[in-house]
Amino acid sequence: MTVSAPVRTPAHASTRQTPVRRLVVALLFVFSFLTIVDRVAISAAKPYMAVELGIDDVAFGLIFGIFALGYALFQIPSGWAADRVGPRAFLAFIVVAWSVFTGVTGAASTIPLLIGIRFLFGAAEAGIYPTASRAIYNWLPRRERGTAQGVLFVGSRLGAAFGLSVVSFIIAIVGWRGTFWLLSVAGFALAALWFAWFRNRPEENPRVSAAELAHIQNHDGEPRVAHRGAGASLWTADALLLALQYFASNFTFFIAFSWLLPYLHAHYGLSAAEAGAYASLPLYFGAIGNWVSGVLVDRIYRQGHWRRSRRLPAIAGFLLGAAGLLAAPSMPTVLGAVICFSIATFGVDMTLSPSWTACQDIAGPRTGVLSGSMNMFGNLGSFVSSITFPVLLQTTGSAATYFYVAAMLNVAAICCWWWLRPNRPSGATAS
Repeated sequence: MTVSAPVRTPAHASTRQTPVRRLVVALLFVFSFLTIVDRVAISAAKPYMAVELGIDDVAFGLIFGIFALGYALFQIPSGWAADRVGPRAFLAFIVVAWSVFTGVTGAASTIPLLIGIRFLFGAAEAGIYPTASRAIYNWLPRRERGTAQGVLFVGSRLGAAFGLSVVSFIIAIVGWRGTFWLLSVAGFALAALWFAWFRNRPEENPRVSAAELAHIQNHDGEPRVAHRGAGASLWTADALLLALQYFASNFTFFIAFSWLLPYLHAHYGLSAAEAGAYASLPLYFGAIGNWVSGVLVDRIYRQGHWRRSRRLPAIAGFLLGAAGLLAAPSMPTVLGAVICFSIATFGVDMTLSPSWTACQDIAGPRTGVLSGSMNMFGNLGSFVSSITFPVLLQTTGSAATYFYVAAMLNVAAICCWWWLRPNRPSGATAS
């Protein structure tokens, strides 16, 4: 049974809307920012850790990949816990957990220990996006969820850009170990703020006015959905298609979180600061792609096209992704290659808001479970990506093969979206 606080009377009975739901989205943005800073800090620290701990590229591929494996395996349990316990307590718990392992990373002294820490760190971070998605489901009407999901993932991309560029400078000042300890403290502070301020549902928060509560609960003009009961399987054909396309999305993007910075540093002979600046460019493109897609999802939905609002931004995104990936290997300069990959990143990030809003469409109050399932498949794609990139690079002597494989997966994902019907549970005619 979901644990809920007693229902309280809203603070304002006037027609004036309070902005509490927007503050919820803003705080989720900060969580998304921090979780990715913590996640990619190891890429910025790689050159220093490799020298101090004697880690070669193949071993680092395993270190990158084991995080993705732990992250993937704990998606469904975390999504279930988010639905069962509620986002308030569970999100505070997982932030504390991943902050512990962020700090412990700074104390690692051997490769096996670092592998174990990164697996547990991945397991701890697994619940962030399923839990955030459940909070968005509870706090926002369907017509606003696309933009909210876009904002959530803008936070992740800006966090990665910060982690790959600014964290590199912090490491130069306090060292890689000290940097992980500072990030750990930031996580503890944010978890305390969330637990003290957030409530699982808007009607439980005394700061929500009657006008804002009415806005959140107003579903006039929205198709009614008959979601599957608690005992029914969520693994419909649509859920499987969502999972498969998300594998392609994460396979393409995860290089930006793992191998892009060290690859640019080694392949083009750049300094750590230069490589960090170049590696952050695709992340800014991704942030813009998330924002654009989130706005498009809500705008098309408000025009009465439910299925189209999810399908069109996603298909357009994967088309851009495939085009950028196919063009990148032919670029003669680092700037040209990075711009092409940035276009691909803009594209695949356009698929995130449609993917997560489709989970909310299909699963309703079981959003945590289904979004966790989808994210599990996506992070299996991340795991395969992190292992595949260095193997193909060593085998072929070029990164081109990796980009061509990713482009083919993007084309397959377009086929998934062509057949996917997120509005199927309602029994409504697809638009």
